[in-house]
Amino acid sequence: MILSVTEIFFSLQGESRTAGIPTVFIRLAGCPLRCSYCDTRFAYEQGEAIPIASILERVDQFQPRYVTVTGGEPLAQSESLTLMRSLCDAGYNTSLETGGMLDISRVDPRVVKVVDLKTPGSGECESNCYDNIEHLQPDDQIKFVICNEDDYIWAREQLEKWKLAERCEPLFSPCHGRQNATELAEWILRDRLPVRFQLQLHKQLWGDERGK
Repeated sequence: MILSVTEIFFSLQGESRTAGIPTVFIRLAGCPLRCSYCDTRFAYEQGEAIPIASILERVDQFQPRYVTVTGGEPLAQSESLTLMRSLCDAGYNTSLETGGMLDISRVDPRVVKVVDLKTPGSGECESNCYDNIEHLQPDDQIKFVICNEDDYIWAREQLEKWKLAERCEPLFSPCHGRQNATELAEWILRDRLPVRFQLQLHKQLWGDERGK
């Protein structure tokens, strides 16, 4: 079983509930989305073809506790399901970063899913697969990247419509370079939203995409 891989690297987790924890990232190649704020466009192209067994060997060299499968869009490659199952079987705390347009129902339940719900400002709002909401578990997270106040209002409406805080942990993140972080934090506090505010730690440390 072979996957197309852009890179495998060791860094600090930059987002989500485990932000700051040393993590191995497996970045799979290819993505059907073209979000306006994408910071990993280099992963659109075909990557290196690597057997799953070899991926596991590379991961083991770092001796991590946490592994994140990211992209690109990992679920665009069906064998990513086998990879994540294998990582869980090997004892790693495994998470998935997905853009939210593809079905998550077949993802191993041991995997923590971080699922984007694309805001209007992303340019890909019409691609959201709302059926995925029914498959979210309490340990999962649903992420909104907020580009402006209209995005914030839309995200707030989705929180209420789908009762997201009762299903999993919602994450609100300011779009880097487009939405002022302090302003977003103040909106969240004003409206008493049941969400976790997050910044991209890796960009504060290195100014790039590492750790995402």
